[in-house]
Amino acid sequence: MKFRKIAALALTAVLFLTACEKPAPKNDAKPSAKTKDTETEASKAETKQTKTDEAKPADGKSLTVWCWDPNFNIYAMKEAEKIYQKDHPDFKLNIVETPWPDVQTKIITAATSKDYSTLPDILLMQDLAFQKNAANYPELFADLEKSGVKFEDFAKAKASYSTVNGKHLGVPFDNGTVVAAYRTDLLKQAGYNLDDMKDITWSKFIEIGKKVVEKTGKPLLTNIAGENDTVMMMLQSAGASMFDKDGNVTLKDNEIMKKVFQIYLDMKKSGVLGEVNDWDQYIGSMTGGNTVGVLNGCWILASVQTAKDQSGKWAITNMPKLDGVESATNYSNNGGSSWVVIDKSKNKELAFDFLKTTFGSSVSLYETILPKSGALSTYIPAGKSDIYAKPQEFFGGQAIYKDLTDFATKVPYTVIGAYHYEARDAVATALHNFIDGKDLNAELAEAQKTVEFAMGK
Repeated sequence: MKFRKIAALALTAVLFLTACEKPAPKNDAKPSAKTKDTETEASKAETKQTKTDEAKPADGKSLTVWCWDPNFNIYAMKEAEKIYQKDHPDFKLNIVETPWPDVQTKIITAATSKDYSTLPDILLMQDLAFQKNAANYPELFADLEKSGVKFEDFAKAKASYSTVNGKHLGVPFDNGTVVAAYRTDLLKQAGYNLDDMKDITWSKFIEIGKKVVEKTGKPLLTNIAGENDTVMMMLQSAGASMFDKDGNVTLKDNEIMKKVFQIYLDMKKSGVLGEVNDWDQYIGSMTGGNTVGVLNGCWILASVQTAKDQSGKWAITNMPKLDGVESATNYSNNGGSSWVVIDKSKNKELAFDFLKTTFGSSVSLYETILPKSGALSTYIPAGKSDIYAKPQEFFGGQAIYKDLTDFATKVPYTVIGAYHYEARDAVATALHNFIDGKDLNAELAEAQKTVEFAMGK
């Protein structure tokens, strides 16, 4: 989705998000989800002392951090600072509010000029942009193997986004675990309940969806025409990718992708999936009661909850899985970000210890930031917290945070590939043409050629 549209969520997502996050605009598109193009005067005043592009000198007591949302990741960093200050009272963070597109531009500029002094000690990076940046600018990333962070305590699929050649180059932050959320009152109208939607296949989903359309006149899902997030989530749920382990594009003969395309077409033709024109209409389909369900990264629940009149009428479960695919699961991911330590930082050891002590091990930190920001963790021990187990009134008393943390541990690992965004665009074009009646095999073959051209092959 367009970055500015996702930014709008930051104003309302007080209880729940990701980062963000949704992947970013075509750099991509969602991301991190919560991003803010503007800030309130109060927010400006609060962060005024951090507005500088210059990294602080190494003094053993301070770190400079780049991230972008005052209500989400900046807030989380400020709380992390408080926790670290308990044992290090002289410690200070210089948090520079830097929109993700600017972060990417500054990374490229520093790497091109070989002037790394312009970079901070720590920055937040979109998960789906990680592999390409690591491939293009490997000298920027500090190897976190000796940081003391126990990466086995994070959901495996989440940690894989920032793992390159077997080395961990990022500390996982927000959670983009996919959630299927449904209006239980509308399901009941069609003769179903939440249990009917749990652990099902896509063929069962379409069967139920047809009955839902018949009884309610509403689709079971909506999607933005031309966007292929749904396709990407379905692909990953089966542990499949657009690339092989060596980074070669695998669209032409991708049998799982072909299944996904066919399911998408079947849902659209049957009315089970309704398409809308833009992000505003997509959100409006949920808040306006024009769809029975939504499938996306868990950050979407921030938007769902803006419909106060629907409190108690929503519930969540896992997504459908592909029929007849041995590797298929009911779990996937869409969006997220991770903390990076710049290898040339003069404060690298301090940055290591800070991240290990806070985002890498502090359940207290995750308990603190969850209620206000909705920063749902993929740090597994945090999922056992009483805060995560608290029933949520909007979702009929369901302990959704606990459930989503469990979902995150079950998301299959997949190869992202350095040319992920180029492949996403090519797949979106192929899907559009397939829906218009073009040959499926020919479209995927053409998509493969497009990506290979971008890769210089």
